[in-house]
Amino acid sequence: MKRPEDLGRLITAMVTPFAKDGTVDYEQAKKLALALLSSGSDGLVVVGTTGESPTVTWEEEHRLFQEIKSVVGESGAVIAGTGANSTEEARENTVKAEKWGVDACLLVVPYYNKPTQEGLFRHFKTIAESTSLPCILYNVPSRTVTNLAAETVIRLSALPNIIGVKEASGNMEQIAQIIHGAREGFAVWSGNDSDTLPMMALGAYGVISVASHLVGRQIKDMIELFVARDMSQAAAIHRHLLPLFRDLFVVSNPIPVKFALNHLGFRAGGYRLPLTELDPKSAEVVLSTLSKYKIDLPI
Repeated sequence: MKRPEDLGRLITAMVTPFAKDGTVDYEQAKKLALALLSSGSDGLVVVGTTGESPTVTWEEEHRLFQEIKSVVGESGAVIAGTGANSTEEARENTVKAEKWGVDACLLVVPYYNKPTQEGLFRHFKTIAESTSLPCILYNVPSRTVTNLAAETVIRLSALPNIIGVKEASGNMEQIAQIIHGAREGFAVWSGNDSDTLPMMALGAYGVISVASHLVGRQIKDMIELFVARDMSQAAAIHRHLLPLFRDLFVVSNPIPVKFALNHLGFRAGGYRLPLTELDPKSAEVVLSTLSKYKIDLPI
């Protein structure tokens, strides 16, 4: 079974490109996957939040898993976003994803249901026990309402194939408790680009990133400098990138990053409703910020 170091410190939560008619553009998805790996990413989350998972069908998801893994091969990790707010649906989707040869799965906290912590524990335990894939938990309470408590993560870390958590709560005290209390080898990835360096200072492993679509090599350099204990240079890169991290969330992700990719010349297509195009005022913000950065993605 793959371990955190097999998946990497810098993982991109990649967008799902759409064609003009709104269908998934599988060829562009494969091109994007390779471009991301060539510009610093160690692995890719396919059909997570940034990949518009709420409006991509299971059938489309499964084909994306297969197509991207077929072109990536062993050059990077493919992590399938198989979570759902139905435990049985998430379990079935994870079992199917394993058949397509992905390297791991990302399991979001169930949304809308508002389960108890015991319900969350049983949800993730049920899915993990149905697969031999490494499982990464995903805590993003700004979207799911329910927070996955540190005590629950620590409890789940005892399961051998739950290997880590993507933590997007922004709660540094909770994150520190997880890092301190989880079993040895359990990894914490930042779920917010702006939190990556502060979280690594607490002992986090890396980041599952949005901004790495554009500045992947620079984020990778920041991480590698930190690991090499060059704190001053790592912090300088972090400070430099903070305005981009902020403005890629001027409205809901993935609207700004898709807009940026299209503007830069990488055709990512539009959005599926209820997501809509970036409004003119927000577009000005993103364009102004983009002009101040070197773009690492090969266009």
